[in-house]
Amino acid sequence: MLKIATVDFFQWKNCLKLSNESAELIVSTELGPRIISYRAAGGKNFFAVFEDAVAHPDPAKQTWKSFGGHRLWMAPEVFPRTYYPDYEPVEHHFDGKTLFLKCVTEKGVGLQKEIEITMDPDSSRVTVLHRVYNRHCFPVEFAPWALSVMAPGGRLVIPQEPYVPHGKNPGETFLPARTLVLWPFTNMSDPRFCWGEKYVTIRENETMPAKQKIGVANKVGWMAYDLNGGLLVIHHPYEEGAAYPDCGCNAEFFTRGGMLEMESLGPLRKIEPDDCAELTEHWEIFPVSLSSGQDEMERQLNAIDLRR
Repeated sequence: MLKIATVDFFQWKNCLKLSNESAELIVSTELGPRIISYRAAGGKNFFAVFEDAVAHPDPAKQTWKSFGGHRLWMAPEVFPRTYYPDYEPVEHHFDGKTLFLKCVTEKGVGLQKEIEITMDPDSSRVTVLHRVYNRHCFPVEFAPWALSVMAPGGRLVIPQEPYVPHGKNPGETFLPARTLVLWPFTNMSDPRFCWGEKYVTIRENETMPAKQKIGVANKVGWMAYDLNGGLLVIHHPYEEGAAYPDCGCNAEFFTRGGMLEMESLGPLRKIEPDDCAELTEHWEIFPVSLSSGQDEMERQLNAIDLRR
């Protein structure tokens, strides 16, 4: 059975808690749209929450801050459009099945964000539909960009595309795959990375402040975060033939000491006035703690139903 309640969460008042016997999800209504907690019943929050991040009381002095949790941005990353301070109250309503969140149109940016959250009444499964509307009177090119700031101490798992041998015969190929994009500050020798045959993993390490970022064309369609005996799996789409930001990435991953971001991106398109770009993620929590070895990790992941 699905329940909704108004709660306080750290420094944020009037948050909405959506819950059932399997999981709970908390959304802020005073800023956002932002999901600030998602956890299995009795478990720990998969998202980082920065308790010291407080909005400036003077609107003229407000600057963007990361409060943690899950948020909606637009790509490509440019200043100041991407870094609009999301401090305005969020319009919201719940129809018994789906929680609807809507922001005001961003001043000077001309874009408006919406998130729809649908939780399965009997499991931890959640569907998060993101929309960004163009409120200008002319087309604007951008891509919807969903970012989840993950809690410290976990490990990210990125699936690689299946192995195919080199050659001209049936079942072989000469064509490339596994698109990997690096940023100028990315250090591939950083020990937080593990470049495995079947998975790339990144460990969050609070003692290592150096920033690292990679992007991929994730055609397999899922990414996961292993934390405190639980595994959060996020499914997200890849559209063959579409143009994606940042050299073709539909998934990007960023870490510094104390947090790690899992990010999905939609195609880069020109959006007509009052039309919108959409991006859907499907979330689910499994009571699994993955081993470090790639073969054992594969066995554990194969035991989970990763189909969508």
